[in-house]
Amino acid sequence: MEDDAMDFATLQAIHECAGSARVPTHTDQVFKDECMFSYDTPLSKGGLYISLNNWQAFGKEYVTLDHTRTGNRLYLHETWRKVPLTQEQQESQEAKPERMALGGGGGFQIGAPKYKIEEERALVVLPELWSLPLPNAALPEQVFASIAGILAMDSASLQDEVTDWEEERRISKYAAGLEQQPAHRLIPSNPAEWRCDETGVTENLWLNLGTGHIGSGRQNWDGSGGNGAAMRHFEATGSKYPLVVKLGTITPTGADVFSYAPDESDMVTDPKLAEHLQHWGINMVGMQKTEKTMTELQIDLNISFEFDRITEKGAQLHPVSGPGYVGLKNLGNSCYLNSVLQLLWTVPTVAERYVHNAARIFATAPPASQSDFCTQMSKLGMAMVMGRTGAPPVTAAGLPHGSEAGENGHTTPMDIQEEDTATDENAVKPQRFKSLVGRGHPEFSSARQQDAEEFFQHMLEVMTRAERAAGARLGSDASSEASPEPTARAFQWQLEDRIHCSQSGCFSYPTAVTSTLSLNIPVDSATNKAELSAFKERETKRARLKESGASAYISGGLEGASGSAASQAGQAVTRDSGEDPVLPRVPFEACLSQWAADTSMEGYASAALGGQRTRATKHSRLRTFPEYLIVQLMRYYVAKDWTPKKLEVLVDVPDQLDLEHLRALQPDDSIVAQLVSMGFDENGSRRAAVATQNAGAEAAMEWVLSHMEDADFNDPLPDPSSAPPASASAAGAASAAANPESVAMLTSMGFSDTQAAAALQACSSSLDRAADWLFSHADDLDDAVAGVLSQRQASSGPSSSTPASSSGGPPCKDGPGKYELVGFVSHMGSNTACGHYVAHIKKDGRWVIYNDDKVALSEHPPRDLGYIYMFRRLSSRT
Repeated sequence: MEDDAMDFATLQAIHECAGSARVPTHTDQVFKDECMFSYDTPLSKGGLYISLNNWQAFGKEYVTLDHTRTGNRLYLHETWRKVPLTQEQQESQEAKPERMALGGGGGFQIGAPKYKIEEERALVVLPELWSLPLPNAALPEQVFASIAGILAMDSASLQDEVTDWEEERRISKYAAGLEQQPAHRLIPSNPAEWRCDETGVTENLWLNLGTGHIGSGRQNWDGSGGNGAAMRHFEATGSKYPLVVKLGTITPTGADVFSYAPDESDMVTDPKLAEHLQHWGINMVGMQKTEKTMTELQIDLNISFEFDRITEKGAQLHPVSGPGYVGLKNLGNSCYLNSVLQLLWTVPTVAERYVHNAARIFATAPPASQSDFCTQMSKLGMAMVMGRTGAPPVTAAGLPHGSEAGENGHTTPMDIQEEDTATDENAVKPQRFKSLVGRGHPEFSSARQQDAEEFFQHMLEVMTRAERAAGARLGSDASSEASPEPTARAFQWQLEDRIHCSQSGCFSYPTAVTSTLSLNIPVDSATNKAELSAFKERETKRARLKESGASAYISGGLEGASGSAASQAGQAVTRDSGEDPVLPRVPFEACLSQWAADTSMEGYASAALGGQRTRATKHSRLRTFPEYLIVQLMRYYVAKDWTPKKLEVLVDVPDQLDLEHLRALQPDDSIVAQLVSMGFDENGSRRAAVATQNAGAEAAMEWVLSHMEDADFNDPLPDPSSAPPASASAAGAASAAANPESVAMLTSMGFSDTQAAAALQACSSSLDRAADWLFSHADDLDDAVAGVLSQRQASSGPSSSTPASSSGGPPCKDGPGKYELVGFVSHMGSNTACGHYVAHIKKDGRWVIYNDDKVALSEHPPRDLGYIYMFRRLSSRT
């Protein structure tokens, strides 16, 4: 077709379907920066096609599929290319942000680019793929308005980012009626005269608006910040004056105000701030900012925090890339998500389900495919497993396809390749996936750091619900309508608690299904107690010398009276003054032994005694062993004052693990046969064999004679290959599965049995985390408990104790309890709400570190510092 004829045919087709073009409004979302089914962008080869009807974007590989699915014909085709900036242009890009947001005017730009984007646009008609360059005055008004609206709107991904990061400070409820003591002092206007009233420090100072007290702020997770004097003053004054303002941030337009009130405990707005400051002699109109605001400090933290420093510091790591070695870009505080996803994608079942079936999943995606878990999971898998990152191809010159070298030597091709393109080629940004998985969750929908183990559980729950609804979309047989078993089954195992009532002598065997083996760390079992003692002694000597004025000797200086006792003492400890701390080293077997040991239970509600509270003994065992065993070392806990703490301890985790000695005892068939031959009931005989630890027919017979009148004597023992009875109510099942001692501890805090059991269920039976869960859900506790119990009853959650399979299959897989370590997630920080997560995974016989978007061979994987470990059953190796 000649060009004129093609343009005529194209325009004619555009006019024919112009009515399908829709104009987005401010309430709509436009998915214009990334393909729905891949990570292709306008910079990718072939560019990006944005539907004028549903405002969804598709790469060249998938635009025809969208046309087939939806019938849409008009697409805005965007093709971008990178052109290097001059040095002067680069410097103009480095202006610091002014507000806590990603992108947008004054927002937080992560890594100022060293290039500019040149854009080309065309209107494409499918299925012919006729293209009309833009702008074009001959376009129908509806089509023109649709294109203009798409270009004017912020992308949906950018909206999600800004929503996560923009801090909305609410008006403090204490501001309007704030009580202020008589003005016994006037705060000087000269910042050089400001000092903490308690400690004398001169930085990070907060003025209590009620009392006029100046105090230091609280310490950050990394040890910076302050000493907490302002908070201590609030508590010492009866927690009566909650509002404090950060000195140095006061300007004519506002300041940083924080509320220490327990029901706020956050940055707030004080509408009467000018009046409250004037009371202490501060005129806002004449003030200038001398310190960074909290927003600026948070932005600086994200800009300057070097993740590489906290793991394998000093090692010469060799980058690796390509399929299976793709990184995930950090969205601000998303390293917990990145690390967990890297672990999940090493499981072959996940790749088989979401990558091998990707074509079918995409072809059957619903219209709102951005909200379909299976679609977005397949998209992520195609990138991480197959290496489909959507990055622009790199030319022989080292530049992305279509880029040009800079002028006057200001920017070289290698600058762009190494600093901008290299990361893009081997990493993707999981913004849409994070928004989808975290939707509706109070924590995972935010930009705050989270507990990786809790997110792992959340991921399994979300995945299970999606997989049950997906049906044959995920199966290998397209003609089948049945849902394949959930991916979570690979991690699920059945826990059995053997409880012995001391008063009645009866045994009970409550079971539950979980997906995490949470182990406490017995620090008293450390094997290096001598080294610890010596280190603490050296630390004590250093502290005493410093207090006595001998700090010069500690730092290595020899000024002063040479040969004096102080000098000799100083030199004695100088050699160790810069040494790394010595931490307790605990064998992994000690953690397992503590978990499996008999524990005393006070206040146990004995069914044999009609619910009477008594004392009992419990020990736990694994009834089944999963394909993949997740082990959590409980390094983090909540102290008695409800502050998060961390155990500074090393745990020697082995490469291989044999847990068969922790398998729940099964009755010896020969003992059972002997008892049955004597005329005793088979079920009772099996119970007798288990109760006597298979000690022999004689011991079992004595037990039978003593327990023949037990109500459950003739009931069968729970079968590891079947679900617990589904007739039990959700609340009753939760209470039965929960540790009665833990339930009692929580009920003593004012919670009901059902609430306590639900909290333990949601937190993998961890008492500390369950308590924190209950308090964090104080505002919606009934709904949160109902959600946990409904998940248990519907068997949708990986920790359910009544997981009856919708397909009639067993709730848990079982096999030999022998494992090999294939990956672990480590965490650096004082608690799981801050710091940084990194994943180490063993691939092709070598350890690889996944530090967000950085992927490299690991020289010294810190196995003794891990938080979550993933073991693979030896018999399931592929």
